[in-house]
Amino acid sequence: MLEYTSIAELCAAAEQAQKKISEIALADQAEQMELSEDVLYGRMEKNLRVMVDAVHEGMKPELRSTSGLTGGDAAKMEAYAKTGGLTGGFLNRAVARAIAVSEYNAAMGRIVASPTAGSCGILPGTVISMLEEGRCSEHDAVMALFTSGVFGMVIAEKASISGAQGGCQAECGSAAAMAAAALVELGGGTPVQAGHACAIAIKNQLGLVCDPVAGLVEIPCIKRNVAGIAVAFTAAEMALAGIESRIPVDECIMAMRQVGDALPCALKETAQGGLAATPTALRLRKQVFGET
Repeated sequence: MLEYTSIAELCAAAEQAQKKISEIALADQAEQMELSEDVLYGRMEKNLRVMVDAVHEGMKPELRSTSGLTGGDAAKMEAYAKTGGLTGGFLNRAVARAIAVSEYNAAMGRIVASPTAGSCGILPGTVISMLEEGRCSEHDAVMALFTSGVFGMVIAEKASISGAQGGCQAECGSAAAMAAAALVELGGGTPVQAGHACAIAIKNQLGLVCDPVAGLVEIPCIKRNVAGIAVAFTAAEMALAGIESRIPVDECIMAMRQVGDALPCALKETAQGGLAATPTALRLRKQVFGET
């Protein structure tokens, strides 16, 4: 059985078995939970469906959050993507999907916390984009979620996936790392390359603070999901190109934990520092909650 305490061990186990990380993860989880692989696959398939639905619901132009602070930007991005933009339609459509899921979450819609609600747009923005753009099959998309899941399990064990404990690097950073690993598998990369992509993603989100305006998972969280999309894709592209992280992935995760522990309380989901303490943020808080 796998212990999920080291990415290096996961990659080595997959390489030794000459299988994808998702394949060994599914088999191991089935054994540990005493359920069939078909049952677990079916559950993950439902998660994929929820992600797809969240993307589509979040694209509605009239969507607004309960606070009224966010909503409608996914539709703007989707429209802009049709022009090609600066980076091309694919990336801009992926950005639109990430915004859509994040805005749908803020509007109290049903999402998959992957690994958290605050970072819920990153994994769908990558994997659903690969699926809906015809770059992978539905089966491969479901299996990629298993890969992202076990990477997330290791990160949660060795560091944190909680903004309150480790800052936004633990939420959007972890999600970007998980998505990067999933993308490498979807791109035909090796388990070791998936590990490098995870490491590269973490390095590029290291130190990201959690400073939600008015204490709500909206500003700047939604736009950080978009940044996580870019990090995930570029990390995966580098790994697939053969570029390696000189710092091993498990050491990157431990560094993330150390940085998270060093962050002051004001920058860990308390809305007492960072962007949450700016004059505009304080005005928005008053607008939503009144005098406090």
